[in-house]
Amino acid sequence: MGLFISFEGCEGCGKSTQAKLLAAELEQQGYGTTLTHEPGGTPLGDELRRCLKKVRDSVVTPEAELLLFAAARSQLTLNIILPALEKDRVVICDRYSDSTVAYQGYGRGLPLASIDAVNRIATRGLRPDLIVLLDMDPSRALQRKGWPRDRFEHEDMAFHERIRNGYLELARADPGRWMILDASDSPSATTQVIRERVSPLLSKSTLTRQVSA
Repeated sequence: MGLFISFEGCEGCGKSTQAKLLAAELEQQGYGTTLTHEPGGTPLGDELRRCLKKVRDSVVTPEAELLLFAAARSQLTLNIILPALEKDRVVICDRYSDSTVAYQGYGRGLPLASIDAVNRIATRGLRPDLIVLLDMDPSRALQRKGWPRDRFEHEDMAFHERIRNGYLELARADPGRWMILDASDSPSATTQVIRERVSPLLSKSTLTRQVSA
Protein backbone atom coordinates (compact mmCIF):
# COMPACT_ATOMS: atom_id res chain seq x y z
CA MET A 1 0.00 0.00 0.00
CA GLY A 2 1.01 3.58 -0.61
CA LEU A 3 1.10 6.54 1.75
CA PHE A 4 -2.01 8.58 2.60
CA ILE A 5 -1.66 12.20 3.80
CA SER A 6 -4.55 14.56 4.50
CA PHE A 7 -4.59 18.29 5.19
CA GLU A 8 -7.10 19.74 7.65
CA GLY A 9 -7.94 23.12 9.13
CA CYS A 10 -10.39 25.99 9.14
CA GLU A 11 -11.43 28.05 6.13
CA GLY A 12 -8.58 30.07 4.64
CA CYS A 13 -5.74 28.44 6.56
CA GLY A 14 -3.74 27.45 3.46
CA LYS A 15 -4.52 23.73 3.16
CA SER A 16 -4.90 23.71 -0.61
CA THR A 17 -1.67 25.63 -1.14
CA GLN A 18 0.38 23.33 1.08
CA ALA A 19 -1.20 20.18 -0.36
CA LYS A 20 -0.30 21.30 -3.89
CA LEU A 21 3.25 22.23 -2.87
CA LEU A 22 3.83 18.85 -1.24
CA ALA A 23 2.42 16.99 -4.24
CA ALA A 24 4.67 18.94 -6.61
CA GLU A 25 7.73 18.27 -4.43
CA LEU A 26 7.09 14.52 -4.28
CA GLU A 27 6.45 14.34 -8.02
CA GLN A 28 9.76 16.10 -8.57
CA GLN A 29 11.45 13.50 -6.37
CA GLY A 30 10.00 10.77 -8.56
CA TYR A 31 7.17 9.50 -6.36
CA GLY A 32 3.86 8.64 -8.01
CA THR A 33 1.48 11.12 -6.41
CA THR A 34 -2.29 11.57 -6.47
CA LEU A 35 -3.59 14.97 -5.35
CA THR A 36 -7.29 15.22 -4.61
CA HIS A 37 -9.76 17.10 -2.42
CA GLU A 38 -13.01 16.92 -0.47
CA PRO A 39 -15.79 17.24 -1.19
CA GLY A 40 -15.10 16.48 -4.84
CA GLY A 41 -12.45 14.64 -6.81
CA THR A 42 -15.04 12.66 -8.78
CA PRO A 43 -17.93 13.77 -11.03
CA LEU A 44 -20.47 12.96 -8.31
CA GLY A 45 -18.30 14.55 -5.64
CA ASP A 46 -17.95 17.75 -7.65
CA GLU A 47 -21.74 17.98 -8.00
CA LEU A 48 -22.17 17.49 -4.27
CA ARG A 49 -19.45 20.08 -3.59
CA ARG A 50 -21.39 22.72 -5.50
CA CYS A 51 -24.57 21.72 -3.68
CA LEU A 52 -22.95 21.86 -0.23
CA LYS A 53 -21.11 25.15 -0.68
CA LYS A 54 -23.86 27.09 -2.42
CA VAL A 55 -25.21 30.01 -0.42
CA ARG A 56 -28.96 29.49 -0.13
CA ASP A 57 -31.97 30.89 1.72
CA SER A 58 -33.28 27.51 2.88
CA VAL A 59 -31.63 25.73 5.79
CA VAL A 60 -29.59 22.59 5.15
CA THR A 61 -29.91 20.31 8.17
CA PRO A 62 -26.74 19.03 9.86
CA GLU A 63 -27.87 15.48 9.12
CA ALA A 64 -28.22 16.26 5.41
CA GLU A 65 -24.73 17.80 5.41
CA LEU A 66 -23.31 14.72 7.08
CA LEU A 67 -24.82 12.32 4.56
CA LEU A 68 -23.95 14.42 1.51
CA PHE A 69 -20.32 14.68 2.59
CA ALA A 70 -20.30 10.94 3.26
CA ALA A 71 -21.64 10.20 -0.22
CA ALA A 72 -18.89 12.29 -1.81
CA ARG A 73 -16.28 10.67 0.45
CA SER A 74 -17.40 7.15 -0.39
CA GLN A 75 -17.12 7.83 -4.11
CA LEU A 76 -13.69 9.43 -3.71
CA THR A 77 -12.36 6.67 -1.47
CA LEU A 78 -13.47 3.79 -3.69
CA ASN A 79 -12.78 5.37 -7.07
CA ILE A 80 -9.64 7.41 -6.45
CA ILE A 81 -7.90 6.94 -3.09
CA LEU A 82 -7.90 3.17 -2.60
CA PRO A 83 -6.87 2.37 -6.21
CA ALA A 84 -3.99 4.85 -5.94
CA LEU A 85 -2.82 3.39 -2.62
CA GLU A 86 -2.97 -0.11 -4.06
CA LYS A 87 -0.57 1.09 -6.76
CA ASP A 88 1.87 2.27 -4.03
CA ARG A 89 1.26 5.94 -4.76
CA VAL A 90 1.32 8.85 -2.33
CA VAL A 91 -2.22 10.18 -1.94
CA ILE A 92 -2.56 13.77 -0.73
CA CYS A 93 -6.09 14.84 0.10
CA ASP A 94 -7.24 18.38 0.89
CA ARG A 95 -9.67 17.42 3.71
CA TYR A 96 -10.93 13.94 4.56
CA SER A 97 -13.10 12.32 7.23
CA ASP A 98 -11.80 14.47 10.10
CA SER A 99 -13.38 17.51 8.45
CA THR A 100 -16.78 15.95 9.06
CA VAL A 101 -15.96 15.32 12.71
CA ALA A 102 -14.85 18.94 13.12
CA TYR A 103 -17.61 20.61 11.09
CA GLN A 104 -20.70 18.46 11.56
CA GLY A 105 -19.64 17.14 14.98
CA TYR A 106 -18.03 19.98 16.89
CA GLY A 107 -19.40 22.71 14.64
CA ARG A 108 -23.01 21.56 14.15
CA GLY A 109 -23.33 19.46 17.30
CA LEU A 110 -24.16 16.07 15.81
CA PRO A 111 -23.22 13.07 18.00
CA LEU A 112 -19.61 12.06 17.40
CA ALA A 113 -20.53 8.38 17.63
CA SER A 114 -23.01 8.78 14.77
CA ILE A 115 -20.43 10.60 12.66
CA ASP A 116 -17.88 7.88 13.35
CA ALA A 117 -20.32 5.21 12.18
CA VAL A 118 -21.11 7.09 8.94
CA ASN A 119 -17.42 7.80 8.31
CA ARG A 120 -16.54 4.12 8.72
CA ILE A 121 -19.05 3.20 6.03
CA ALA A 122 -17.91 5.95 3.66
CA THR A 123 -14.19 5.25 4.09
CA ARG A 124 -14.31 1.49 4.66
CA GLY A 125 -12.21 2.20 7.74
CA LEU A 126 -9.43 3.93 5.81
CA ARG A 127 -7.48 6.52 7.82
CA PRO A 128 -4.64 8.79 6.70
CA ASP A 129 -1.12 7.86 7.76
CA LEU A 130 -0.46 11.54 8.51
CA ILE A 131 -2.92 14.38 9.12
CA VAL A 132 -1.46 17.87 8.77
CA LEU A 133 -3.51 20.38 10.78
CA LEU A 134 -2.90 23.99 9.75
CA ASP A 135 -4.09 25.85 12.83
CA MET A 136 -4.98 29.53 12.71
CA ASP A 137 -7.31 32.03 14.34
CA PRO A 138 -10.51 31.68 12.27
CA SER A 139 -11.21 35.41 12.05
CA ARG A 140 -7.74 36.05 10.67
CA ALA A 141 -7.99 33.13 8.25
CA LEU A 142 -11.33 34.33 6.87
CA GLN A 143 -9.98 37.85 6.45
CA ARG A 144 -7.05 36.43 4.53
CA LYS A 145 -9.37 34.44 2.28
CA GLY A 146 -11.55 37.46 1.48
CA TRP A 147 -14.68 37.39 -0.68
CA PRO A 148 -16.80 35.88 -2.15
CA ARG A 149 -17.58 33.39 0.60
CA ASP A 150 -19.35 30.06 0.42
CA ARG A 151 -22.12 28.79 2.72
CA PHE A 152 -19.73 27.62 5.44
CA GLU A 153 -17.66 30.80 5.34
CA HIS A 154 -20.86 32.80 5.99
CA GLU A 155 -21.37 31.07 9.35
CA ASP A 156 -20.80 33.11 12.52
CA MET A 157 -17.43 33.15 14.26
CA ALA A 158 -18.64 30.92 17.11
CA PHE A 159 -19.16 28.12 14.56
CA HIS A 160 -15.61 28.48 13.26
CA GLU A 161 -14.18 28.62 16.79
CA ARG A 162 -15.93 25.35 17.65
CA ILE A 163 -14.42 23.79 14.55
CA ARG A 164 -10.94 24.97 15.46
CA ASN A 165 -11.26 23.65 19.02
CA GLY A 166 -12.57 20.36 17.68
CA TYR A 167 -9.59 19.96 15.38
CA LEU A 168 -7.17 20.66 18.23
CA GLU A 169 -8.94 18.13 20.44
CA LEU A 170 -8.70 15.47 17.73
CA ALA A 171 -5.03 16.21 17.17
CA ARG A 172 -4.12 16.07 20.83
CA ALA A 173 -5.91 12.73 21.22
CA ASP A 174 -3.80 11.11 18.47
CA PRO A 175 -0.40 12.88 18.34
CA GLY A 176 1.24 10.02 16.46
CA ARG A 177 -0.98 10.58 13.44
CA TRP A 178 -1.58 14.35 13.63
CA MET A 179 0.86 17.20 13.04
CA ILE A 180 -0.20 20.65 14.28
CA LEU A 181 1.35 23.63 12.49
CA ASP A 182 0.89 27.35 13.03
CA ALA A 183 -0.65 28.46 9.74
CA SER A 184 0.21 32.10 10.50
CA ASP A 185 3.88 31.28 9.83
CA SER A 186 5.27 32.02 6.38
CA PRO A 187 4.15 29.52 3.72
CA SER A 188 7.76 28.62 2.94
CA ALA A 189 8.53 27.82 6.59
CA THR A 190 5.39 25.69 6.84
CA THR A 191 6.32 23.84 3.65
CA GLN A 192 9.76 23.00 5.02
CA VAL A 193 8.39 21.60 8.29
CA ILE A 194 5.92 19.42 6.37
CA ARG A 195 8.72 18.08 4.16
CA GLU A 196 10.77 17.16 7.23
CA ARG A 197 7.84 15.23 8.72
CA VAL A 198 6.94 13.43 5.49
CA SER A 199 10.48 12.37 4.56
CA PRO A 200 10.80 9.58 7.19
CA LEU A 201 7.40 8.22 6.18
CA LEU A 202 8.60 7.88 2.60
CA SER A 203 11.74 6.00 3.61
CA LYS A 204 9.79 3.60 5.83
CA SER A 205 7.13 2.82 3.23
CA THR A 206 7.15 0.38 0.33
CA LEU A 207 6.84 3.21 -2.19
CA THR A 208 8.87 2.91 -5.34
CA ARG A 209 10.35 5.93 -7.04
CA GLN A 210 9.98 6.39 -10.76
CA VAL A 211 13.55 6.72 -11.97
CA SER A 212 13.86 8.15 -15.46
CA ALA A 213 16.17 6.37 -17.88
